[in-house]
Amino acid sequence: MPAKALAPIRIVDFSGVLAGAGATRILAAFGAQVIRIENPANNGAWDPIRAAPPFKDERRGFNFGGGWNNHNVEKLGVTLNMGTAKGKEIFPRLVAMADIVAENFAAGVMERLGFGYESLQSIKPDIIYLSNCGFGGTGPYQPFKTWGPIVQAVSGLTYTSGIRDQPPAGWGYSYMDHGGAYFGAIAMLAALHHKHKTGEGQWLDLACTESASTLTGPAILDYTVNGRGTRSEHGVDSNRGDLPMAPHNIYAASGTDEWVSIACRTDAEWAALAREIGEAAGDPRFATYEGRQANRNDLETLVAQWCAPQDKFDVQHRLQALGIPSAAVQTPEERIDKDPNTSSWGMWPTVHHSAIGDVRVDGIPVHASKTDWQIARGAPMLGEHNDIVYGEMLGMSADEIASLKAEGVL
Repeated sequence: MPAKALAPIRIVDFSGVLAGAGATRILAAFGAQVIRIENPANNGAWDPIRAAPPFKDERRGFNFGGGWNNHNVEKLGVTLNMGTAKGKEIFPRLVAMADIVAENFAAGVMERLGFGYESLQSIKPDIIYLSNCGFGGTGPYQPFKTWGPIVQAVSGLTYTSGIRDQPPAGWGYSYMDHGGAYFGAIAMLAALHHKHKTGEGQWLDLACTESASTLTGPAILDYTVNGRGTRSEHGVDSNRGDLPMAPHNIYAASGTDEWVSIACRTDAEWAALAREIGEAAGDPRFATYEGRQANRNDLETLVAQWCAPQDKFDVQHRLQALGIPSAAVQTPEERIDKDPNTSSWGMWPTVHHSAIGDVRVDGIPVHASKTDWQIARGAPMLGEHNDIVYGEMLGMSADEIASLKAEGVL
């Protein structure tokens, strides 16, 4: 059954990469019609992940990037050269039939194209406009352009990463882009609700740097409450004394780069683990949480030696049966292909892409009993749905579409 919760909401979408495309992707999965606009003049090169790995096979090019295809499932894809006069004449027709215009260009790009929020309002007074850029569309940093590592640094994420007494390690992945996508999706849904009640559209001004700051919660809280901000004193350490669990760590198991997590929250849980370990059962140093923290190094050595020759899943199952929190550190292969909960949840659905064929993509980690999401159609190839959008929706003839394509407009 097709997703229907957000039908017939329509989004005209300039957004790409992760922060922008991820927001409209969520709404598309729940039934919104998302029309993704790209520039035919550069084969979609504005979005760098369009032709970036991973790839399914040996084929390469702007239709085969795995990340782009994952973030643009269930969308219609059209081309439109906004640098041409005819492109600027066609775009308002798309806006007029839309509920939302979304983009994550650098601040000011839409204004320079002639389609800032006020211009969009003049086309459709109740339009919802989502702009998502590094530092937002207002404020003192508005003129600055940015990218993932810069956002991480300014937001504080880089500072909080790494191991105690070591330099910041960085996060190695654009978590703040995904955070921006989630906030963008929430903002669009809230604006749609407001529009439904009042008939009013609005501008949603989103700053990815500020959304990334929400991921630094413990560090921000420690500073605002305790006045502490020195990372070397409060770095990442799952077994530090301010968490009332001991042991509480990740331990090497048998095999190469295999690990298992264990956390004892109470003395009773430790006593159960000690009986499994055997030699630790009668050691009075470890009987209480305070004793285990005071003798932390010996405790860590004892648990690590016990885990080392064992299979990580065997440890997980044995300890879980005793009521002790424990889980194997799973590889992507184990999590996606071997975890029974994953297949039951449907977290990685298979979609069909016109060029790539069948491929798995990210699902949505929530199910709705009445209006569930659906992800079945792969991301669009460049301009794949020009005939549908410009022909069937805007009423252009086949000759007109062909002429505009020849002119470099489509």
